[in-house]
Amino acid sequence: MLINCVAYQDGKRLAEIQPDEIHRYLALPGCFVWVALLDRDPAVLEQLQAQFGLHPLAVEDARRGHQRPKIEDYGDSLFVVLHLLEQDADGLRVGEVDVFAGPNYILTIRSQAEQGFQSVRTRCEAEPELLKLGSGYVLYALIDAAVDRYFPLLDALETELESIEDRIFADTAPRENVEALYALKQKLGVFRHAVAPLLEAVNNLYGARAPRVCSEMKEYFRDISDHLQRLNQTVESIRDTIATAIAVNLSMVSLQENETMKRLAAYGALVAVPTMIAGIYGMNFEHMPELGWRYGYWTVVGIMVALDAWLFYRLRKAKWL
Repeated sequence: MLINCVAYQDGKRLAEIQPDEIHRYLALPGCFVWVALLDRDPAVLEQLQAQFGLHPLAVEDARRGHQRPKIEDYGDSLFVVLHLLEQDADGLRVGEVDVFAGPNYILTIRSQAEQGFQSVRTRCEAEPELLKLGSGYVLYALIDAAVDRYFPLLDALETELESIEDRIFADTAPRENVEALYALKQKLGVFRHAVAPLLEAVNNLYGARAPRVCSEMKEYFRDISDHLQRLNQTVESIRDTIATAIAVNLSMVSLQENETMKRLAAYGALVAVPTMIAGIYGMNFEHMPELGWRYGYWTVVGIMVALDAWLFYRLRKAKWL
């Protein structure tokens, strides 16, 4: 579905046009066309392929969707795939935007993502001096907007991890803590799959071999690379912290189990003493002098109580009880 199709000349909005009028505006000096689509409409995509001369391999990838983040250079044009991450009730939802960038055109195809890029268009139109540079600046603004949306999501993951760490040391629900940590690890995996390939791809947009579309925006793409490096380092740091938290949680469970075993052993020792004495006097021997004593029974009971009291004191002092 077509969202909008706008022609720009010398950094200013020229007109909102129809797709069949694109070729007329592409012929104007200093003019480029920015087309935004929602979801993949094969008929519209085929029409735009003819208008812009899009590379068949790039169009095939865009038509199929579900691509990994990447930037492919086709000479005078680029094909860029970005992952758009959005928080929902089930975790992180992964959307996608495919960007075709040529000398005088930008085509974006957004799918499976609710948040659009109208704010990017507004930003670009508010900076005519940069917009005058053409499609290279718009490509930068699109990638920059997608990357900036990663930061609050990553901050939320860090906050969630801190909450789980607090619960670990509160001795509450160790199983639930492990499940929460693994769920967080899965979210971080989604994040990593969005950031790491994009970082590798963006690094090719500045330097001596930068594509022609990006030749005047090298410093800006280097800034995006810096942001992606920060994100990637934070992701790796959180991954290490999660691994440590899982190990600590398992250690806490082991400590709790050890405490339980110590208590059971202590109670078993308290029961064993009178059981042993009672077992001795339960043997069927004919001559057991104590059986004939007047106070023999109370003496044996007293010994049992005294031994258990002494043993209880020692176990309590050793913090087994």
